[in-house]
Amino acid sequence: MTADLQARRRIGLTATLVREDGREGEVFSLIGPKRYDAPWKDIEAQGWIAPADCVEVRVTLPEGQRLAYATAEPEERYRPASCTHAKIDVVRRLVDQHEGQPTLVIGQYLDQLDELAEMLGAPVIKGETPVKERQRLFDAFRSGEEPLLVVSKVANFSIDLPSAEVAIRVSGSFGSRREEAQRLGRLLRPKSEGKTAHFYTVVSRDTVDAEFAQNRQRFPAEQGYAYRIIDATDLDAAR
Repeated sequence: MTADLQARRRIGLTATLVREDGREGEVFSLIGPKRYDAPWKDIEAQGWIAPADCVEVRVTLPEGQRLAYATAEPEERYRPASCTHAKIDVVRRLVDQHEGQPTLVIGQYLDQLDELAEMLGAPVIKGETPVKERQRLFDAFRSGEEPLLVVSKVANFSIDLPSAEVAIRVSGSFGSRREEAQRLGRLLRPKSEGKTAHFYTVVSRDTVDAEFAQNRQRFPAEQGYAYRIIDATDLDAAR
C-alpha cells in the first residue's frame, strides 16, 4: 500500500527494522537508505532509556504433557509447549517477588491469559476488550491504582506505559524478534532513581518453545542485551 501512494517524500520510523522473512531491505527501495541508527545500549548509557535485566526461566513439561507433545504434529507443538501449566506457578512466584512494582504479564493465547488473570486476581486486556475499558485499565496502571495487568498482543503497539518495571512473557508469536523487542521496549522508559527494569520470558525446555525463544532473543542480543538462563527450581535463589 505504501508503494502505491503518490508522495514527494517518505519517512519511516521504527526501532525494530527486522522481519523473519528477511525482506526488511525492501523498505529501503520505498523510502531510501537508513539515515540514522542508535544502538539501544548507547541510548541507555546516555540516560534516555532504563537498563534492563533479561532472564529466561526454563520449566519442564510434566510427564503427561511430554507424551502429548511428542505425538503432536510438528506445526501443532508450539501451543501445548508454551501454554503448559508448569508456567503458572512460575508466573505467580515472579509476581510475588516483585510485589509493589508495576507488572505486565504478556501472552498470545487467550485461554492461557484468562487462566493467569484468574489465578493472579488481575484484569486482562485482549482484542475483545472495549476501547474505553482498555483505556481505563491503562490509566489505572499508569497511576498506580492497578499494579498488575495481564495483556495480549494488543499491548505490542503504541501503548505508553512509562511506569512498567516488570514484564513476564509466557507465550508469543512463535520466533518473532520484532515482538521480543516490542515487549522489552514496554519497560525501557527511564525509571525513578535509575531503577533497572526486569524482563522475564518463561520457556519450556527441550521443545519448540525453547527454539523460538532462542531466535526471538537475537535482536535484543544484537542491541547488547544478555539473557541469564535459570531453572524454575532455582528461581528464589536467583533474586
